[in-house]
Amino acid sequence: MRGKVFSIEEFSTFDGPGIRVTVFLKGCPLSCSWCHNPEGQSFETQFVRSPNGCSGCGLCEKVAIKNGDEIILTQESLQACKRNLIRVSGVEYEPQELANKLNAIADVLISSGGGITFSGGEPLAQIDFIEQVCALLNKKLTIAIQTSGFSTASVFNRALKISDYILMDIKIMDGELHRKFCGADNAMIKENYVSLVKSSKAFVTRIPLIPTVTDTLENITQIAKFLQENAVFYVELLPYNKFAGSKYALLLKDYRPAFDETKEVTPRLDVFKSYGIKAVIV
Repeated sequence: MRGKVFSIEEFSTFDGPGIRVTVFLKGCPLSCSWCHNPEGQSFETQFVRSPNGCSGCGLCEKVAIKNGDEIILTQESLQACKRNLIRVSGVEYEPQELANKLNAIADVLISSGGGITFSGGEPLAQIDFIEQVCALLNKKLTIAIQTSGFSTASVFNRALKISDYILMDIKIMDGELHRKFCGADNAMIKENYVSLVKSSKAFVTRIPLIPTVTDTLENITQIAKFLQENAVFYVELLPYNKFAGSKYALLLKDYRPAFDETKEVTPRLDVFKSYGIKAVIV
């Protein structure tokens, strides 16, 4: 059993309670138009190039794979770069190997009431690996999972069993619009969210505010009503980051969102308030 990780960020205070280490796992079954972790979308190992300090010599692209207009950097590209600007995105770990790395700083995390957060990509796509890592972690570490909720019910229930805390997105309520902007239907997400609410698991609901997509009056009203129906009265709003597209250049890709990112987002706090929901912008 091996898992594939594209980043490990230490001392995070945004991905759950206390000080945490966030493990970003490769691969996601969704294709959200606003994704700000493009290197987490593919399940395959990739090579990314920093634009900072690049001389434009083109040596890395000469040994890259050409797929129409797309340029895919390779191991040979990494070796060809004289300025060491290319790195691997997607490192394989055995469960014990990753657990050892995380346990090495367990005391600091535990003292703050923190622990480990698995994110992505979509971490539930590697649930087998997460289960094995968690079985090897210091038992005093709290486990959080940051998820879109897009998984089968059986996989989601496994995630509930091994975690202490869930951070779950609710993006778009309308199924057709969800398919348009996220690449898949949201029926499983809704069902899993209801299961989360009914469980005894601590959780937080987060809504990414995407201009003209998720922040519309219709969508926010539908979300607020859905939360109220499930007796959820607290939600965190994540404002759209206009620099989200900058990471696509690392993969030599253009960022082409299917919405007008020049528009300002509308939090619509009054809508949440009318449904008795406390909405906090984070």
